[in-house]
Amino acid sequence: MEITPLVWGITIAVTIAFFVYEFFAHVRKPHEPSVGESARWSAFYIGLALLFGVVIGFVPGWGWVYSGEYFAGYLTEKALSIDNLFVFLIVMAGFAVPKIYQQKVLMIGIVIALIMRGGFIAVGAALIENFSWIFYIFGALLLFLAYRQAFAHGDSDPANGRFMQFVRRILPVSDEYNGDKLTVKKGGKRFVTPMLLVIVAIGFVDLIFAVDSIPAIYGLTNEAYIVFTANAFALMGLRQLYFLIGGLLERLVYLAQGLAVILAFIGVKLLFHALHVNELPFINGGEPLLWVPEIPIWLSLLFIAATIVVATVASLAKTRRDDAKALASGTPTSTPEQKKEHS
Repeated sequence: MEITPLVWGITIAVTIAFFVYEFFAHVRKPHEPSVGESARWSAFYIGLALLFGVVIGFVPGWGWVYSGEYFAGYLTEKALSIDNLFVFLIVMAGFAVPKIYQQKVLMIGIVIALIMRGGFIAVGAALIENFSWIFYIFGALLLFLAYRQAFAHGDSDPANGRFMQFVRRILPVSDEYNGDKLTVKKGGKRFVTPMLLVIVAIGFVDLIFAVDSIPAIYGLTNEAYIVFTANAFALMGLRQLYFLIGGLLERLVYLAQGLAVILAFIGVKLLFHALHVNELPFINGGEPLLWVPEIPIWLSLLFIAATIVVATVASLAKTRRDDAKALASGTPTSTPEQKKEHS
């Protein structure tokens, strides 16, 4: 896939322009977005992402194979980003962030995520270019992450984990928010506000999710441009999606398991590819195992889309049954925020 420096420059500039516009048009003035506003902008960004994938198919020298890789990568990154949103929801509930300031926190978190993923993309591209054995490591890492995603999801509270306890020990923290300011001066001494702690926590979460997402998408394409654009489009509109499906997030009870299946599938795909291009001397004498099948991109795209659909439908069906049982027994249901308040 031939990508000139000019194309890279235009792509990065347009991406930055979108986020700058988002900040000045929607985030600069604190407010809680309406459902209508969130729905319109979510539809716009999803439509833009789909249109870009179609454009890739029509560009001479790129074609529909790369378009398929983009769509598979976009679906995977979007699903991982929604899982990221669920953790953001827990963080903001843990720090009791006022709703009018949640947009700013989300915007900063999304920008941090894009910067971190950009760095991981550059490192991943360099490793793949020079070391074919890196596919073994990526594949093994994804299988481990799939296991963790399936069996350890939601076991920790990012707002009160060891990392945040360490941050609280080294930084003087005020007890209450001061608007959306990050620091406040009291009695001649400078304190950081809980708003800064929220941003630090979300930055740490972003780092963890970057470790998940970049090996996953490199299992679907070797093209750094597709990896970057799929990540950028997956993150665009994530702020609006948070407010649009905030009440739906806790109902996606099987999202973690669905993502675990996707990560495991891509991990196996990466290991197959590693064997197919093998250069390690202690495996088959350093020769490729050409009999090992390569999983085609159309199958990857179909599998990822089907897994997301099944996980979503199964989640909604289960929560509907649980709500019906709770209603029949007279037990009220509660959201993560309400549970936090009661505790």
